[in-house]
This record gives sequence, structure tokens and C-alpha cells, in this order.
Amino acid sequence: MASTEPQVPAAVADVERLAQLTPQALAMLGELVEQSQWNQTFDDWRVFFDSGAIYVVRAHAGRFLASGAVLPMGESRPGCLASVTGRGVAWISMILVTPASRGRGLGRLVFRECLRHIQAQGRIAMLDATPAGEALYARFGFEVLWRLTRWRREGRPATAPAPSPSRPDIDGLAELDQEALGFSRRSLLRALLERPDSRCVRHAQGFAVVRSGRVAHHIGPLVAADEAAAIAVLQDVAARYAGPLLIDVPDERPRLREALLEAGFAPQRGFARMALALAGQCVPRGQTHFIHAVAGPEFA
Repeated sequence: MASTEPQVPAAVADVERLAQLTPQALAMLGELVEQSQWNQTFDDWRVFFDSGAIYVVRAHAGRFLASGAVLPMGESRPGCLASVTGRGVAWISMILVTPASRGRGLGRLVFRECLRHIQAQGRIAMLDATPAGEALYARFGFEVLWRLTRWRREGRPATAPAPSPSRPDIDGLAELDQEALGFSRRSLLRALLERPDSRCVRHAQGFAVVRSGRVAHHIGPLVAADEAAAIAVLQDVAARYAGPLLIDVPDERPRLREALLEAGFAPQRGFARMALALAGQCVPRGQTHFIHAVAGPEFA
């Protein structure tokens, strides 16, 4: 495969898997997020490190110039994954490059290492691509499954009490979530819901996880029986939070789109959910009509 990007200088051509998530490393990863104007927190980086892998490219002085993360998911539903190993899928995300280092092929370099990591495990690689990244991933053989859009609502006064802390039935939520996705991410949901500032807003026919981000609270996943149930959950969340809100919604949700506009949300940018299966594998496809907001492009 021919590269259309400039060659990476030899001095920064090595990709390193982080062996320790030190305070200094967390600070540098946080700088990459801030420079890219993304919403992830130190807690998000800890999820990648504890359950998957973080790859970086360093400058001479040791500063991080680029990053990438791999997050293995659980097993797929029976019959969904026709692979010899049955290892399921893994997510690629956090392909970040410092503004001064862009255009030098570093993002492509760290992405290739993430993909190599996943394929060595016999897993299917999946990701949510930004418009800038979609063409690159397509050249590696990734195919678009469906598209989604990030929506943002700026801060406004809350009209209902803030959600109270609760201990939701994580196993029950994980079963619904797995039915929607086609693969399990039970450990991820547990990690998100056990954060002190996370809340689960649950109705009879749907639920949403709301967690703190660097610049806004993030709504997702939002899993519901239909759009009407999803709208009810969304409206409940929007009424209870005063600060900025982000949510990533599949494009084939016309009624939810109208509800987002009415609630003061505006579209920011699109993403494409993409997957790359090896020979003998098939991409797990769940009951995607239950997915009304993803957990975020970093978490599936």
C-alpha cells in the first residue's frame, strides 16, 4: 500500500507502548487531548491503559507527539463472529497528533501499530472515524457500517433536580447493551458507571449513562426500545444538567434529531463507524436500532 503522507523522520519513527501510566505521562496525554479540542479525561486514559494499550511517539526530549489507544471488547453474541479464535473485537481510538507535528505521518504510524496489535490477537478492528481519518482507514481496508453525528448543547439552567447517585444493575444494562451492539463491553460499562461523577438515567424502555468530560458532560450510551423512548431519556437528561452536553447519535434517527434541535443541541461533526475483518471473520452486527447514542467515538 503506497503512502500519500510524507515520510516520518527517523528520529521520531519509533512507536512505543506505554509501560507505565505515570503522572507525567497522563499530563502529556492530557495535553494531546486539549490541543485536539477533545473531551477525554485522565479517567478515560486509565481505561485504555488498564484494559488495553496506549501507544505513543516521542520527540527527542521525551514529549509525546502522537498517541493511539486499543481497547479490547468482550465476546460477541453466539453466531455473530465466525473466527477461529472467537476473540471478538477491539476498538482503535485516540489517534492524536500535536498541531506542530501534523502532516508528518505520525498519526498513520501509530494507527498501524494499534492495528497490528489487534490483528495479532485475532480480533476484528473497529473504530469511529472523523472525516479527516475516514479516507486513511479506508486505504487500510476498513469499511463503513453506518454514520453518526456529534451534537452539542451549551450550558443553560437546569429545570429538574440533578440525578442522584445510584447503583444500577450493571449486568442487566450490559445485557441490553450487548444485544444492541452485537458484542459485550461489560467491563467498560462498569468502569464508566463506577466513576463518582457518573450517573445512569433509566426509564422503563431505555437508559443513558452520563459522565463528566474535560469540557462537557457526555451522554452515552443511550440504549432504548425505540426513538420515542430515547427522546424521553434525552429530555430527562437535558433537564437535569446545567452545563454543556455532548451526545453522538446515529444519523438514521430523524425524530431524535428533531428532539435534539428542540432541546438546544446543534450538530458539530460527523463520524463513520468502520470495521476491518480478517479472512474467515464477520463483523458482529447487533440490534443497532436500539442504539440511539454511542458511548463516544473512543468507546464504541
